[in-house]
Amino acid sequence: MTNLPGGLDGGLDEPEELQPAEGSLRLVGDDDAYDVAAWEAATAAVLRKARRLGDDAPDTDVWDVLTRATLDGIRVPPIGQPADLEDLTTSGRPQRAGAWDVRTILVGDDAAEVNDAALVDLDNGATSLHLDVERGTDLAVALRGVLLDLAPVTLDRPAEEQSVELARLLEESAGDPHPGSNLSADPATALTFGEGHADGARTVADSFVDTVGRAQALGVLGAVVDGTALHERGASDAQELGWTMAVGVHYLRLLTGAGFSVDDAAGLVEFRYAATDEQFPTIAKLRAARRLWARVLEASGAGDVPQRQHVVTSRAMMTKQDPWVNMLRATVAAFAAGAGGADAITVVPFDARLGRPDALGRRIARNTSSLLIEESHVAVVADPAGGAYAVERLTDELAVAGWAELGRIESDGGFGEQAAAGVKARVAEVRAARDAGIADRSRPLTGVSEFPNLAEALPEREPWSGHGVQPYAAPYEEMRATPPDRPVFLATMGSIAAHTARATFASNLFAAGGVAVEVAGATSDTAAVLEAYAGQPVVCLAGTDAAYAEWGADLVAALRAAGASYVVLAGKPGEKTLTDVDDSCAVGVDALGFLGRIREELSR
Repeated sequence: MTNLPGGLDGGLDEPEELQPAEGSLRLVGDDDAYDVAAWEAATAAVLRKARRLGDDAPDTDVWDVLTRATLDGIRVPPIGQPADLEDLTTSGRPQRAGAWDVRTILVGDDAAEVNDAALVDLDNGATSLHLDVERGTDLAVALRGVLLDLAPVTLDRPAEEQSVELARLLEESAGDPHPGSNLSADPATALTFGEGHADGARTVADSFVDTVGRAQALGVLGAVVDGTALHERGASDAQELGWTMAVGVHYLRLLTGAGFSVDDAAGLVEFRYAATDEQFPTIAKLRAARRLWARVLEASGAGDVPQRQHVVTSRAMMTKQDPWVNMLRATVAAFAAGAGGADAITVVPFDARLGRPDALGRRIARNTSSLLIEESHVAVVADPAGGAYAVERLTDELAVAGWAELGRIESDGGFGEQAAAGVKARVAEVRAARDAGIADRSRPLTGVSEFPNLAEALPEREPWSGHGVQPYAAPYEEMRATPPDRPVFLATMGSIAAHTARATFASNLFAAGGVAVEVAGATSDTAAVLEAYAGQPVVCLAGTDAAYAEWGADLVAALRAAGASYVVLAGKPGEKTLTDVDDSCAVGVDALGFLGRIREELSR
């Protein structure tokens, strides 16, 4: 019998005869050895069936079909190969051991409410606090009852007086403050984006050195290199990396010029990065960041000072519409941050775009990390992505691209107005490329540009204005905020089975722009469609190519005679379908441009 916990006997004997002999278990058979050519052949067969690869195209073309490029121009193949580890130019792995710091974000201007939320978070899984509060908020009240020797506190883009107030609270705390607290001086963000700019006669640089010096005396961190500030304005991963390296170098220069050693200066700085729902690029970005900073410190003559990483799930990727999907986005981002070696992770609550997050939003945010740590055991293994062919290659190429961006900034004179202007111009180019993908839905936004729900009832939250975030979904959200008064008539042709694919495509497309549809339903001819038509100015035909060719022209003429002023074809117009239409929609259409035209017609 098996001994149970507590010394009790019971249970069943282990079936030792079913256990394979050591070394005899084989997961791959003699006939299971495949080379790259075999994978290419199998993959090509699937792509030809899906009409994504021509019948005469060689199997090797599968790489071009399935390889995608990041906004930095880095090609990401569909699978990794041992050859990806050849000719790498960087090295280094994250070394975080065990769970990351679960750092919850608290926003608002009512210190008492912030305090209530802080204590609830700390009692329910949070291990540190990140305060994003208005100037003038009484931090003593906001942090009342918080054990500052146990729970680190950081600030989000603070004004100088907020850093000074936090320093005073740490000085007055009963025990030594937790070394993970950060006075969070961030002059680079203040100067570049005008957030938290210091007032008074002293320069931002002067206040920065004083704040970091005070932090050193307290035994806490003093400065933040905030990559999220650039990310939230549209930057690519490599641009965020290059920017943070340039700002980090700038801070080292300021601090060593004021008498700090390089090692001390580096040890007082924490880096803040954004994690998105693009899992592998996020993992690679965080791994690349450590390699880049290690190279900066090596060139600066510093010792082995590890980079401290505070990772915040992307605010820019969050949506107002269908905010529940933000839980999925944040979970993927938090997983990637944990796998990438982040020391502290802040999950932005799913309802942050709607206003000030409530108790439910904060609870789900902190529980995201708790589940990843305690149930999924993501933190048990250090650098779980290390050694993976594709991740190592992506890490290396991102590090190289980030170093090149640092070189461009340094060639402009290092951190300053001229370099910042160049950075903003390059970010604008990347943002335009991303926006183009969002417009044609090659970069889909679930719940917004794809699968929108016009009938959804959004949860209500108290108003709260965030930082200068440029949300990816903003163009669609602006349309959804002002829906047109009239719907589009969806002239469905044929049976439901015949028209449902294009009708669903068109309905979802219209809904992405806040446009409702009224559907004719199953029809057999022009008369049946006209019977359902109620005089809507914009009409969209949805049917098969065969139906278009057979009776589409007659239907268009009849609809125009009945009052339709703008006729849209779901599909591509041509000799095999229809040509007498005003517009069309198909996969790859510029959805924003199309929806703008439809809304204009509906407003006439």
